[in-house]
Amino acid sequence: MTVNARLRSMRYGGPIAELTSADREALMTRGAENDASVAADAAQIIAEVRQGGDESLRELARRFDGVAPESLEVPSDVIRRALDETPLDLRRAMERTARNLTTVHRTFMPTAVETQPEPGIIVGRRPDPLERVGIYAPGGRATYPSSVLMGAIPARVAGVRETILCSPPDSSGVPSRSVLAAAAIAEVDRVFAVGGAGAIAAMAFGTESIPRVNRIVGPGNAYVAAAKLQVVGQVAIDSPAGPSELVVIADESADPDVVALELIAQAEHDPRACVLAVAVGASVADRIERALDAALDVARRREIVMSAFAAQGGVLLAGSLDAAISFSNEYAPEHLLLCVRDLDAALSKVLNAGTVFMGMTASVAFGDYMTGANHVLPTGGLARSYSGLSPLDYVRWTTYQRVSPDTAASLAADVACFAEAEGLPGHATAARQWSER
Repeated sequence: MTVNARLRSMRYGGPIAELTSADREALMTRGAENDASVAADAAQIIAEVRQGGDESLRELARRFDGVAPESLEVPSDVIRRALDETPLDLRRAMERTARNLTTVHRTFMPTAVETQPEPGIIVGRRPDPLERVGIYAPGGRATYPSSVLMGAIPARVAGVRETILCSPPDSSGVPSRSVLAAAAIAEVDRVFAVGGAGAIAAMAFGTESIPRVNRIVGPGNAYVAAAKLQVVGQVAIDSPAGPSELVVIADESADPDVVALELIAQAEHDPRACVLAVAVGASVADRIERALDAALDVARRREIVMSAFAAQGGVLLAGSLDAAISFSNEYAPEHLLLCVRDLDAALSKVLNAGTVFMGMTASVAFGDYMTGANHVLPTGGLARSYSGLSPLDYVRWTTYQRVSPDTAASLAADVACFAEAEGLPGHATAARQWSER
């Protein structure tokens, strides 16, 4: 296939300023579509689990996983054996990730604060760890022990009292060995061989075996994502997750081969992955296109990668670095890789991104696995309002207030005036009593 033929298979190309209104709309509202059939199926599964509890979960395992587990909970000795049987190089890699996550997320921990808006008034705010959180780890065709570490370790750092993990069983009736090993390294309290929308329902509402949690985190397929959205209000969730996303901003200092490999790495996740290079200058765009053409020839998951480029990928041309960053801020990618000469100046202008990778050596793959930053990140443009997973997701804030007797007397008249204006005479009376004592 020639370069030009390949590029014609990409959805987006050419100058940003010349994008059609339809293409710009698709770029900025990706992930907003709602598959009614998926949502309906997820709702049905949630209803089944709420009604049937553990027995419904066993039936779902027979239906979707082809197994009939005797117990939904994975025994602790099975988890320990999975860790013992993990190849040493993989175990060392996971333990390194765990150490880095612990270091980074300890630094991210919020602290209690107090302030005095005027003499005699003290207002404070204290972060309290959630009592119990549920972590979902995908299974089936692919398993992600890294997601176990990303979800569980910040919870442990935050002081969550109990963490539970749900992950689909494989043919052995329990989750994959690598997922169980990661659960052991992350010190997850309980593990259940339950997957899909049923796992989300179980953690949100509780069953005979699976306790109800205060927050559910972790990636999953479309049914998991739909189920998480449907239990909001019953339980908190992390940001709604969609296909992986990457925007690479590259100027003339960028190595086009690096840019190409980074795009392919994220595109191989999913045929719906969103991968864009934004080149500052026509010659930069041309070099990236040629590097992509060469790299695609040897990509091991080329069919998935090409599907991703055809659906939501391409190489766009920006007239300046500011224009490229402006586009990225509007796009709000999950991952933003800056391959530009003045990294700090570029970073200062970034407003909306799940996480930013500074320079070509800061590969997105490093962040996916081992830098200690979290890879559970907002997608679909939600980086405009959501942040990546951190200890902040595992605490709730208790606000407290103190008012001295003298200050209570000084507040009374103004508060009573406010309350009367809002038609709340009981509030006014409660305030005035302190001016009369």
